[in-house]
Amino acid sequence: MMRIALTLATAIVALAGCAPIPGGGDDGHGRNVPLARPNGPPRDCVPLGSIRESRVQDDWTIDFHDSGTRWYRVTLPQRCNGLGTYRAFKYETSLSELCSTDIITVMDFGGPGGGPRGSCGMGRFQPVEIGK
Repeated sequence: MMRIALTLATAIVALAGCAPIPGGGDDGHGRNVPLARPNGPPRDCVPLGSIRESRVQDDWTIDFHDSGTRWYRVTLPQRCNGLGTYRAFKYETSLSELCSTDIITVMDFGGPGGGPRGSCGMGRFQPVEIGK
């Protein structure tokens, strides 16, 4: 019985990272997210070897820069609570690509008590031109 309760509690904590905040409040959309103009059709996956940089913009948005000049904006299908605060995530994949169906885990690297803060689903990779 204790094992079932612990498993259920772990599942609730993991899902809480994507849950909306009751009663409104902060919606997780950043005020300083650079504008992005779509530049081509969205992609389901990008090769891991081509990702040079990622920039977390807020709880909903991650920009990826490839090894060339292309940027991809991923708008998550659900809010990922804490992503905009901690601005760090990890992913695990057995493929050589990061895909819209993959799960990311928000990470807190800020000292004692740090670690994973919840997991959320990715979205499609929209090629964009990032505004200044």
